[in-house]
Amino acid sequence: MNVLVIGANGQVGQHVIDQLKDRNHKTTAMVRKQEQVDKMKQLGADEVIVADLEGDFSKAFQGQEAVIFTAGSGGATGADKTLTVDLWGAIKSFKYAEHAAVKQFVQLSSIGAGDPDAQPDKIKHYMVAKAVSDQMLMTTALNYTIVRPGPLTNDPATGLIAKAETFTDVGDRSISRADVATVLIESLTNEAVRRQAFEILEGDKQLADALSES
Repeated sequence: MNVLVIGANGQVGQHVIDQLKDRNHKTTAMVRKQEQVDKMKQLGADEVIVADLEGDFSKAFQGQEAVIFTAGSGGATGADKTLTVDLWGAIKSFKYAEHAAVKQFVQLSSIGAGDPDAQPDKIKHYMVAKAVSDQMLMTTALNYTIVRPGPLTNDPATGLIAKAETFTDVGDRSISRADVATVLIESLTNEAVRRQAFEILEGDKQLADALSES
């Protein structure tokens, strides 16, 4: 499958590119800066496209069968970038994907995006952007999967997760970026998570088994 990874230079995106090189997929990494191209090739990307989510990046979708959207403006930017990148950039991606007849769209969201009003004020703008983006994706004709991980760590992958529509108690649980990347990749071909949005945390179930549960 030809897979476009948007936000490939992000922390989760790099794990996605690295893991995809060992799968039966051809990967295109989309990055914002020319100086990021060599890193993507070293990680294993078959092709790299330099494009900006705040501009026209429709060319990146040509010949693609699936999209993994991991892009985000990052914690160091203001609410304006959250709107133009996390929200509007994602919505443009849906439109481009539909026009290109993409078969599967996997979106990295965030735990709590199902209920932004329940989130702390300091991150509410971010959660609203994620929630609206998720809801817009759900209205498209795309075969989507929306993955909402809890707090992210750089711990090694365990291959063990917990999955729920909504967790009632997160506590101090988290999940590694490497495991999140694996969930995103597995969602490309797992029919059980088609047109679903769900939250994930570290857990005790094998990743593939957890995803396949209703």
